[in-house]
Amino acid sequence: MDIRKVGIVGAGQMGVGIAEVCAVAGFDVYLMDVDAEILARGVAHIAAELRDAASKGRVSDAEAAVARITSGGDYEGFRDCQIVIEAAVEDADVKREVLGKLCEVVPDNTVITTNTSSFPVTRLAAQTDRPERFLGTHFMNPVPKMELVELIRGIATDEAIFRTVNEFAVKLGKTPVSAEDFPAFVVNRILMPMINEAIYTLYEGVGSVDSIDTAMKLGTHHPMGPLELADFIGLDTCLGVMHTLHEGLADTKYRPCPLLVKYVEAGWLGRKTGRGFYDYSGDEPVPTR
Repeated sequence: MDIRKVGIVGAGQMGVGIAEVCAVAGFDVYLMDVDAEILARGVAHIAAELRDAASKGRVSDAEAAVARITSGGDYEGFRDCQIVIEAAVEDADVKREVLGKLCEVVPDNTVITTNTSSFPVTRLAAQTDRPERFLGTHFMNPVPKMELVELIRGIATDEAIFRTVNEFAVKLGKTPVSAEDFPAFVVNRILMPMINEAIYTLYEGVGSVDSIDTAMKLGTHHPMGPLELADFIGLDTCLGVMHTLHEGLADTKYRPCPLLVKYVEAGWLGRKTGRGFYDYSGDEPVPTR
């Protein structure tokens, strides 16, 4: 299968990052979002990031890469795409709606993938008219900098389609790893309980925000502390993955920390709202506890 044009649904942080790496790799890209403001902001962000990368010698021709990206607010732009990556908000109802609309537009031979970080791929595939041409492509955040992409087969995924998407990921400069269709796959199955335990450590008064993050950075050489990382990911996303693990595996060790629930209820979602375990309103982030 010759992939020439990539469609991406969602111009949030993940969709924008995927669009950027696809354009840099030489693929034509159609980036779609129903929110015109988010879409315009996303396209502008890609252009700025590529020009900055070009100035540092990391990208050979930023303008050519930017020119390969078209954008819009409707599904018609997906008609000539060989692969479409769903990167909408991590909400099952939204994803089902998106997948249904995609299937009404894209050709029968188009591959559809989902960038979900936790939802069952088989269940999402069942919402489409092509479960054999559907799989999970879970990119890591931030996409341009992170080398990994998890590839998750649904129960009906055709092996030839899996190999095609694996080759596509390699062309993007990523290292693909195969993960089974279990809650949260590989990375989040390991990472999110660690973050949740760090929040319990804060909740129970074992350490402050600063001491927990400093201990993990200096004691384990993690580039970011777990609470700083939670803010970067988004506390709502962290909570969503923990709910998926808790409900999907029925094990109390995955119970979300009450403090995480409380922060999300307060709208303190991390960097994207300006406040989480750190307050980002000043020049430097300040711990909130």
